[in-house]
Amino acid sequence: MEKGTNCFPTCHTVFLAWTWLLLLSWCCTGAEITCRSCSQEQRQTPPPTPRGLRSWPGGRARGSAGAAVTAEPLPGGESGGRAGPRGAELLSAGAGGGAAGSRGSAAPRSRRSSEGRPVEGGGRPPEEGRAARLRGVEELRLGSTTFALTGDAAHNQAMVHWSGHNSSVILILTKLYDFNLGSVTESSLWRSTDYGTTYEKLNDKVGLKTVLSYFYVCPTNKRKIMLLSDPDIESSILISSDEGATYQKYRLNFYIQSLLFHPKQEEWILAYSLDQKLYSSTDFGRKWQLMHERVTPSRFYCVVWNIIQTGNNPQIKAPVWLFLTCIYSPITDTHYLTCRIQECSETKRSGPFSRSIDINSLVVQDEYIFIQVTAGGRANYYVSYRREPFAQIKLPKYSLPKDMHIISTAENQVFAAVQEWNQNDTYNLYVSDTRGVYFTLALENVKSSRGLEGNVMIDLYEVAGIKGIFLANKKIDDQVKTFITYNKGRDWRLLKAPDTNLRGDPVVCQLPFCSLHLHLQLSENPYTSGSISSKETAPGLMVAAGNIGSELSYTDVGMFISSDGGNSWRQIFEEEYNVWFLDWGGALVALKHTSMPIRHLWVSFDEGRSWSKYSFTSTPLFVDGSLVDPGIETQIMTIFGHFSLRSEWQLVKVDYKPIFSRRCNKDDYQTWHLHNQGEPCVMGERKIYKKRKPGSQCSVGRDYSQTVVSEPCVCGQGDFECDYGYERHNNNQCIPSFWFSPSSLSKDCSIGQSYLNSTGYRRIVSNNCTDGLREKYKARMEKCPGKAPRGLHILTSDGKLVTEQGHNATFIILMEEGDLQRTNIQLDFGDGITVSYANFSPVEDGIRHVYKSAGIFQVTAYAENSLGSDTAVLFLHVVCPVEHVHLSVPFVAIRNKDVNITAVVWPSQAGTLTYFWWFGNSTKPLITLESSISYIFNEEGMNTVTVQVAAGNTLIQDTKEIAVHEYFQSQLLSFSPNLDYHNPDIPEWRQDIGKVIRRALVTGIPDEQILVAVFPGLPTSAELFVLPHKNTTERRKSSEADLEQVVEILFNALNQNLVQFELKPGVEVIVYVTQLTLAPLVDSSTGHSSSAMLMLLSVVFVGLAVFLIYKFKRKIPWINIYAQVQHDKEQEMIGSVSQSENAPKITLSEFTDPEELMDKELDTRVMASQLLPTVKAQRKSPTALVFNTENSLGLQNF
Repeated sequence: MEKGTNCFPTCHTVFLAWTWLLLLSWCCTGAEITCRSCSQEQRQTPPPTPRGLRSWPGGRARGSAGAAVTAEPLPGGESGGRAGPRGAELLSAGAGGGAAGSRGSAAPRSRRSSEGRPVEGGGRPPEEGRAARLRGVEELRLGSTTFALTGDAAHNQAMVHWSGHNSSVILILTKLYDFNLGSVTESSLWRSTDYGTTYEKLNDKVGLKTVLSYFYVCPTNKRKIMLLSDPDIESSILISSDEGATYQKYRLNFYIQSLLFHPKQEEWILAYSLDQKLYSSTDFGRKWQLMHERVTPSRFYCVVWNIIQTGNNPQIKAPVWLFLTCIYSPITDTHYLTCRIQECSETKRSGPFSRSIDINSLVVQDEYIFIQVTAGGRANYYVSYRREPFAQIKLPKYSLPKDMHIISTAENQVFAAVQEWNQNDTYNLYVSDTRGVYFTLALENVKSSRGLEGNVMIDLYEVAGIKGIFLANKKIDDQVKTFITYNKGRDWRLLKAPDTNLRGDPVVCQLPFCSLHLHLQLSENPYTSGSISSKETAPGLMVAAGNIGSELSYTDVGMFISSDGGNSWRQIFEEEYNVWFLDWGGALVALKHTSMPIRHLWVSFDEGRSWSKYSFTSTPLFVDGSLVDPGIETQIMTIFGHFSLRSEWQLVKVDYKPIFSRRCNKDDYQTWHLHNQGEPCVMGERKIYKKRKPGSQCSVGRDYSQTVVSEPCVCGQGDFECDYGYERHNNNQCIPSFWFSPSSLSKDCSIGQSYLNSTGYRRIVSNNCTDGLREKYKARMEKCPGKAPRGLHILTSDGKLVTEQGHNATFIILMEEGDLQRTNIQLDFGDGITVSYANFSPVEDGIRHVYKSAGIFQVTAYAENSLGSDTAVLFLHVVCPVEHVHLSVPFVAIRNKDVNITAVVWPSQAGTLTYFWWFGNSTKPLITLESSISYIFNEEGMNTVTVQVAAGNTLIQDTKEIAVHEYFQSQLLSFSPNLDYHNPDIPEWRQDIGKVIRRALVTGIPDEQILVAVFPGLPTSAELFVLPHKNTTERRKSSEADLEQVVEILFNALNQNLVQFELKPGVEVIVYVTQLTLAPLVDSSTGHSSSAMLMLLSVVFVGLAVFLIYKFKRKIPWINIYAQVQHDKEQEMIGSVSQSENAPKITLSEFTDPEELMDKELDTRVMASQLLPTVKAQRKSPTALVFNTENSLGLQNF
């Protein structure tokens, strides 16, 4: 049964070219041909589509609609018209209607320029200049008329529609497409009412300034036509209800990319816009309403529910639109949604599949809906048959598909091409049961290729007119061979080569070493016949391009024909021709592939045994394409072309009716018995066809009805294929595969119920045999055995082991064996909540749960019945998405000594986090589950530290720098109190103030030697680091002296209150050295006698401390205490606006009285020596601290 590529059957489109390389592009109504003279560099070829679940156009295998699997398939099923993606382009070579079957070839095929003469009885093919027996002495002519599209010579594209079916109207839209602008700049609309004899230009009826880009024809009422204006100029549509005679114009507020017509309701249309919105109209485009946003291109369908019989009351489900929404956001998923056509508000939409699915994976075809879900790196496929709940598709366990294409869903069975894990350029062919769930292998290593758009082409062809016959090209040891099956893939065999060649000489070709091989690609351009063709109206008749030999060839290609359904073949031409079927297959028309202008074609009335040469034009024509009458009578053809490169387009109408001398009578018919190499039973029945006798030059007319007599056969081995999980062995027996347990199929039934137990065989779908082995091989009804639960599994719906706090987590519980109806299920979520179910019915769609806290939870599933129990465990990570991370590091560190580094994240209760630590220019991170790490820096200078924190799908990072030196000096700083008023206590402010202080301190000192770190918290304080000069490691003693000089200069300036900066106009801030006093630091302005008194007491105290140091030559105890505090202090991170932080301060409360000083000092030294065994501190000035340590010291870097 033939099916188109989602365009209505009689709607055709063509772009007429000026040169011989044609560029084809699918539109709603057919193909577009673009001239080669247009700049090829400006054409953008779309990239290949990512692998996934895809369908063939129209949902049929090649032969009824061709064996091409497109990378961006147009949705099939019960859809009406469909526009292809804008800008999709395909290359086709040759005149005479394009390249027949060259698409997807590994090498270009030969082209010969000679033309032939008619011959009879298997003689040479018709070639110009060779002697042959002609049917007449004079040249035969066909009745034809030629019409030139005057004024459109510059137009390089055209679209053609021929209504057919008792209609004489033809519409042609010619366009000038500017490849530089990427848009249409001119257009003309032509209309013929006499089968193409004459045409009328309709530009004045659609608007002289209106530029048209596409037109569509309603599939259920071809009198209704819709024209689209070019979106770059305006967004409007023109509607006609009288086959294009008159039009009404309507403006739109969106730009249409494609249309989809309802298969039953002629007024209902879906429109897909350029901004991925879906609109609907119930009045043929006069008014539109928005249905949904963010819809995946080409993944919206219209289906009509079937009548469902419930008791004595049939229930008719209303028509619905089916469409898939794709929300392009990293935090959302793709879902399959449905709604009724007139009730598509958000509350009326439903999701028949509760889980998210892969983008571009929705395929609706006939009675089936297919979707794909990838989890854990593996693709899982689901199917819904007749809109029932989705079931997971069962392929053989270890097929592990990488790619899958739905080839055919005819006759309530699914043909699928699957590329498995170990395949690259081949696919395995699988066939399903009626529900499309259980698949078995039909043929391995079917050849595939890439089309010009990157689309996948599978070399598989379904012969039209006879069910069960397929042709496939299989790759065997790097050779491609053609096989044929007569029982839907159960048995395959090679094609027997013709007995003689065109010269009548015997052909020496012995099976299996030599056979006939065919090219199985159909042209996607409806104006060429393709490399192979067959028709529903001419059962048993096939014409194909191919060769004889050990393998398929792309260089030595001829044309072959079979009149008996592929059992025997004859060669008809030595070169490639386009061949069309006329008048129910009673005549064949051949038009040669050539780059030269031609004026002849050939006609055969005896199934290609002899050919008559006819001229269809007096002047040779460069042929761009051909369009035959879309009716089954097919006696009129329109040939498109041009006489020269600069001539007007020529439309040649060829009328074949005069060559049919009379109407056929009963003496012109014969019976033909379908058989398979002499076996009369094909697909379980004997079929006898009535067809015209070869050589009868008569016409059957429109009233002809095909007569088929059939009777069932007794069921034999060839009527059964192996059931799911079974494999056919050499003894023709179906044996269970090593991975398959036949008893596993009984888990869906309960004790007391019955189930069908497979014998390992199943009758081929649509096979009509009776009796015989049918009873032996049919599945047997058996009592459900009682089984203990076994093989319990717990999964998440998305296959991930991470979920977010506060979001739904859906758990799927699976069981390999056991009584689903009598097994109790208990699920412990691990957070103190447990749910129980009496059986599996409530958990089929998953169990949802929301975790209110983050962490790692042990989820336990427990299944139990009277015969036993089983347990499954899953560890689920519940995370709270982290929003911010701060890296806490010291500003200065000692080389070759441990440095503690901490990452503080917010929120703090984020669950299990993974930390990636990057140090310097390292290319590999250190990975920890802890927020802190100890690291040793080996090089002096500025070192970069980066931490990345991963929580679920969230990844954030922070980067800091650490100054690493062998030694340094530091001093605590204080500020006048007015700075606290302006301190927002955020990291950015502290960094900027540190830079201001450094500029205020630096007076002839290199910038890289001064580092100021402002503490978080109030009152504002800081630490001053004085670093050694670069490259001073080798001359350390002199460098230490230089460092002491710098410190002396800075501290003198600080002690004299010479360091100050202006924070803002009128706000002067003074920088002090931190004083050892209980008195607060205040502004030194006049009028503060109490403050002056406190300052005087502080000076006295400092003088006493200096005297004690000089007298006893001991270290100040608080220095070691400071080192201890700094060492013990845990690193922390301060929030961006926190006011609760306090910088480390030195106060008198930390000191002892004079009586306890000696004992405390000894204890402190012991403690300090344990923590910092090599700390050396020297007092160089009353307030200067000089450190030479083997551990990091200083303020944490915020």
